Amino acid sequence: MREEKPRVDLSRFDNSDFPLGAGLIKRTLWYFVNALFFINPLFPFRSPKPLLLRLFGAKVGKGVVIHPGVNIKFPWKLSIGDHVWIGQRAWLDNIDQLTIHNNVVISQGAMLILGSHDYKKLNYPTLAGPVVLEEGSWVGAGALVLGGVTMKSHSLLAAGSVTGKALRAYTIYRGNPAVPVRDRVMEGESPHVPDIAEEEDRLRNAAAEGT
Repeated sequence: MREEKPRVDLSRFDNSDFPLGAGLIKRTLWYFVNALFFINPLFPFRSPKPLLLRLFGAKVGKGVVIHPGVNIKFPWKLSIGDHVWIGQRAWLDNIDQLTIHNNVVISQGAMLILGSHDYKKLNYPTLAGPVVLEEGSWVGAGALVLGGVTMKSHSLLAAGSVTGKALRAYTIYRGNPAVPVRDRVMEGESPHVPDIAEEEDRLRNAAAEGT
């Protein structure tokens, strides 16, 4: 007789020990502020948003642009540098610390999902990991960044791509799971032409990261 496999039991789920970082009153106030001034597509004004985030504990630099429809989970677990752009309908699900350095772009519809659940456990306990977007990095439209990821300086995750691993600096990634496709060559920089050995190493690394 075949042994019956274990089954998920969500009635046992208990999130009481997860560090939310703020009390019930603060979380409730943020829920309504987020709904009225950030998620709401009928509130087009950008200038009040950095101030509102600071009032709830976020660190926000100068020149930050936040478009309508952006959903932010916990501002007290958010740090944004200078001249950051966050596009329409971006979803910052930062149940862990989210650090965004200067000159970062998060395009429309992009999702930064810092939390998940342990699928091996019957009661699905919450898991979370911080995300760091280093200077000049770009999360493309509709792309997905998972918890524990660091996007190194000027790395680029192409539209619709998904990553759960760190991205190398000045490298463009594409796909699900995202793999490096080429260097990000900036204006005024001479493109690097790899020799045969370098190209073979790159292809091997790309194949390994895709497994």
